[in-house]
Amino acid sequence: MERHCESGEPEPVELTVDGTLDLHTFRPAQVKDLLSDYLAACRKKGILEVRVIHGKGTGALRETVHSVLKRLPLVGSFRLAGEDAGSWGATIVILTPMEKQIQK
Repeated sequence: MERHCESGEPEPVELTVDGTLDLHTFRPAQVKDLLSDYLAACRKKGILEVRVIHGKGTGALRETVHSVLKRLPLVGSFRLAGEDAGSWGATIVILTPMEKQIQK
């Protein structure tokens, strides 16, 4: 459930940048910007392996996440998580270190 302030606008959600992003509480329209911003924040903190939890469901959100990841230059690679980390309900993203991105 999304909280709204008195003006009716959604209240900003503060995320902990710890290498795990759970997308269950966000609308699909928010995913592209949220994912890009979160990965950039992780990379800035030196967190180069990130787990994105998109859930199993129909696979639509997973496809959206993977589509966004393919277009982000800071993403070195990504794969579905192993059984111990959510299997096909999560994606493991490997980010390029900041110095490598700059040299491209």
